[in-house]
Amino acid sequence: MINNTIKITCKNLDDTAHLAEKFSKHIQNGVFVCLFGEIGAGKTAFVKLIAKEMGITEKVTSPSFVILNEYKTQNRIPFYHFDLYRLEHTGVSSIREELQEYSKNGIYTFVEWAEFSDEQLPFDRIDINVTYNNDDSRNYEFISRGEKYLNVIEGLKNDFT
Repeated sequence: MINNTIKITCKNLDDTAHLAEKFSKHIQNGVFVCLFGEIGAGKTAFVKLIAKEMGITEKVTSPSFVILNEYKTQNRIPFYHFDLYRLEHTGVSSIREELQEYSKNGIYTFVEWAEFSDEQLPFDRIDINVTYNNDDSRNYEFISRGEKYLNVIEGLKNDFT
C-alpha cells in the first residue's frame, strides 16, 4: 500500500524556507493545494515562501478580504492564492465549480482555510495541515488526495528521510 502522507517539523523560518524550496521543486507542473490550520499556524507564510521560490517578485499578501490574489511566476505561470475564511461554509459552495477550474494542470493554486470547503473539493489535490507547537516550531503534514500528486509526497520523503 502506498503511503500518501508525510509529516515534517520546522523549528524556525529557515527550516520552513527549506521546506518551501524542496516542495516547489516537486510541483513544477502545477499543483492544487488546500491548507488547513489555526490562525497564526503559518499557512500564509508558507505560501509566501513558495511564491518566492517560484520567482514571484511582487509582495504576496493574504487574500483574506479579497478571497483571491493572482500572481505570475518567473515563467509567467499563473499562481492563485485563495482564502475561504470570509466565505465560510455556505459561500464555498457558490465557488466550488470555479475552484475546480483552478485545479487544472499547469497552474499553481493554494487555498487557505480549506476547512470551510466541507470536503466539497473532490478533485486531486494536496492537503497541508499546519500546526504549531509550544516551542514555536511548526508541523507540516502533506497528504495526497488522489494519485495525481503521489510523486510530490514521495519526493518530499526522499528529501526529508
